[in-house]
Parts: sequence; C-alpha cells; structure tokens
Amino acid sequence: MTVANVKREGWTRTLALTVCSAAIGGTFQYGYNISIINAPTSHVQKFINETCMKRWGTSLESSQVTLIWTIIVSSFSLGGLFGSLLAGPMAIQFGRKGALLLNNCFLFPSAVFVLCSRSAGSFEMVILARLLVGVNAGVSMNVQPMYFGESAPKHLRGAVAFSSAVFTALGILLGQVTGLTEVLGGEALWPYLLASNALPGLLQLLTLPWFPESPRYLLIDKGDSEACSRALKRLRECSVFNSEMEEILQERADAGEARAKTLRELFTDRSLRRQLCTVMAASSAMMLCGNDSIYFYASYIFQEAGIPTEKIQYATIGTGACEFTSALVCNLLIERVGRRLLLAGGYALMFCWAVVFTVALSLQGKVAGMPYLSMVCLFAYILSFGMGPAGVTGILPAELFDQMARPAAYMVAGSMMWLNLFLIGMAFPFIVSGLGQFCFIPFGGVCVAACVFIGLTLPETKGRTLAEITEEFDKRSKKEISNGHLKYCQREQSQSLNDQTTKYLEIEKI
Repeated sequence: MTVANVKREGWTRTLALTVCSAAIGGTFQYGYNISIINAPTSHVQKFINETCMKRWGTSLESSQVTLIWTIIVSSFSLGGLFGSLLAGPMAIQFGRKGALLLNNCFLFPSAVFVLCSRSAGSFEMVILARLLVGVNAGVSMNVQPMYFGESAPKHLRGAVAFSSAVFTALGILLGQVTGLTEVLGGEALWPYLLASNALPGLLQLLTLPWFPESPRYLLIDKGDSEACSRALKRLRECSVFNSEMEEILQERADAGEARAKTLRELFTDRSLRRQLCTVMAASSAMMLCGNDSIYFYASYIFQEAGIPTEKIQYATIGTGACEFTSALVCNLLIERVGRRLLLAGGYALMFCWAVVFTVALSLQGKVAGMPYLSMVCLFAYILSFGMGPAGVTGILPAELFDQMARPAAYMVAGSMMWLNLFLIGMAFPFIVSGLGQFCFIPFGGVCVAACVFIGLTLPETKGRTLAEITEEFDKRSKKEISNGHLKYCQREQSQSLNDQTTKYLEIEKI
C-alpha cells in the first residue's frame, strides 16, 4: 500500500486489528451480556425458588421470584453506572488501552461467582456476578469509543468509532445464538452460559497489548511526542502524518498546562454547557427509547405479541440480526450522510414503527396476522435504532469535547445511559403488563422529543475538527443570546410605551 493510498483511505491493517482487539473485550461484552440473560430466565427463576426451599423449607410466591429476577437483571445496569464513573479516572491514570486491559479484572471474578452459584446454593452470587459484569461493560462502553475516536484519522473518525456499535450488535447476536436450547440454553448449562463472557475477555488480554496506545493520550496527556509519533506510524503504516501531528500539537497548545477536568469543573464551565446538554439528552434518549430493554424482556414482548412459545427463542435471534445488519449498513453511511441526520432520522423512524406496533397490538385477535405484524414492527424498530442512535450517540463526546474534558464528558454520558437503562429495566415489565397493547406509546414520545431536540441543537460534525465544531456551538450560543437580548429590549420598549400611554391618559383625565 502506498503512502498516498494510506492517506486517502486511512484504514490500515494495524488500525483494523486494534479495533477488533479492543472491541471484542469491550462493547462486544455489553451486547453479549444483555442478550445471554434472556435465555435462562425460567431456569434461573427455578433455581431461585429451589434455593429458598432448601434454606427455609418454603417456596416463594411468583411475584417474589419475579422481584429477585428483576434485581438480577437490573444489577447489570447498576454495575454499569458504577463502571461509567470509574471509566474517566481509569482512562486518565492508565491510558485508554491500559484501562481496557485492567477492566478485565471485574470480568473474571464474575465468571467464577456464577459457576459456583449452583453448587453453593446462592442466587446472591448470580446478583454479584451480574453487578461485576455491569462494571466491566460500563468502563468499556466509555473508554472504547474514546480510544477509537483518538486513534482514527479525522475523515474516518465516525466510521471507526461507530464500529463500537457494530461489535455491540455482534455481541447481542452471538449471545442469542449461544443461548439457544441446543447450545448453552438448557437447564443444566445456564451457569456456563452466564460465565461464557470470560472467553472474549481472555482473547482481549492476549491480543490488545500488542497494539499502540491512543496517540492523543500519549502526546496531550503524557507529553511524549516520540511515543505519539511511533503510535501514529504504526496505526497509519506510513511516516507521513504531518497534518495530523500538527492538529494534535495545536490541541495540546490550546490546553496549555491544564489538567483533565473533573465532573464539577465540566458542569460549571459555561462554554461547554450546550455540548453537555446535547450529550446528556442523546445518552438518556438512547436508553429511554426502550430498545435495549427489548433484549432483557424479549420473551415477555413476544408473548404479548402472540408469538407461539416454541418460536420465541428464534424470534429473539431475529432482533439481534436486525441490529447487527443495520449497524453494518450505518457504518458505511456515517461518513457520507453525517451524524445529525442519522441520529434524528433514526428516532423519527422509531416513532413511526412504535405507532404501527401499537395499532397491530390493538387489532390482535380481530384481524388475522397481527402477531406477525407486531414482530415485524419490533424488528423495524430495532433496525431504525441501529441505523443511527445505537452508534452515533457514543461518538458525540469524542467529537464535541477536547482532550481535557473528554473523560469527564464520557463519565456523564455513561452515567445517564446506565441510570436510565436501570430505571427502564426495572419499569419495563410493569409498563408491558400495565399498558398492554399501548406499552410502546411512552417510548414513541421519547423518540419524538429526541428527534426534535437533536434536530434543533446538534450541528453536523462529519469531517470537522474540534475547533470548527466548537465555533459552531459558540455561534449558536451568541445567536440565542442576541435573540434573547432583542426580545428583552422589545419588552422593555413596549413596557415603556405602555407606561407613557398610561401617564398621558391620566393627564388627559385630569
């Protein structure tokens, strides 16, 4: 490959292998772990009941078993929240690559706990295991997009960062396949199914140390220009990267002697308030739209849609295949279409399919074929999610914040995602049982609000430097301040005119 081709195309073997090595133990784990928990639902619930029977000589009521199962499911989200708060300090202290490698220390103990849970007769060990897996996913969901965004050339930044979503979807799909009854989804094998996430982590530990650290971290955070140059040379597989080096040096010069921002400093920095609000809203909408909850409670949804019980496990594989397909397509489109259109357009399509799904559920039992139309709507909902919100949301902190604010921005974004996922995970079964055929109306409302908000606040970031994006936000802020000042002056002028008119009338009256 010639230098010209490298500069034009950007994709090199080293960059591609770095992406695969980081992602297989990173966002792949998030997708894998939210899907494998669906298959052994009945087996784990039976284990919970049997454990209580051995301990106290009495079985639990159905509602009590469901409550414990909900705690097991939601502990993953709670762990993810803790992990997202750890991600920033870990990325600063150990580097992006180092944080991903160290993150596996949460994963391997979780596999041991879940493997020992049945012999120990303790469902609490399953809760602890899922909590630790959640911490692992929370760290990787924040650090990996940061690592990718800082390692990719500008014109491929979106595509490389979006590969995080591709691996998440791949993890969901493989988790669903592994959870089939014919593979590890049987009653005797569910501990091995929940512990199988240790294999991708082991693969990452064996491969990622051979690839370079983030060049921006090496130069801006560590001040090591030689290490940065070596990392760029390996990632680009050439020695011509002057413009990229100049851009990193300029960002370092702009940062000066500043250190990485804390959460408090980020929230009190008025110049970053619009970017922060945009990221918080996008991260919250990504979970409040209900898409990821479909994987937690896929069986409940398909039962509500009227799908025969024996076909449900194969229907759930279709959901993972849909998101994986759409993520691959979006990865090809993101540098052509742009972030803003994919994000807002994805939520608009999700709203449309939520409406159709609600109509289909309402007509179930009255019109033939409605259960299958409901399933098609769910697939289309997931496709729309994968085409935009699934991947673009994770890119935003890397593109809207500089090196000093980026770790804290990812902590905020990750915290919003995991907190909302926890709330939705706890509430989702009650939403489905309480609203019935209208269960997707609240999610449709979230999609409309997200579409409108993103369309109004988020500038296009495709192929633009951080300075250009920041300038666009500043222009919008100044325009709003100018408009607000104009409205204030108009109100003051109108009030003054009214006061003068009142005085004139009083004088006339006298």
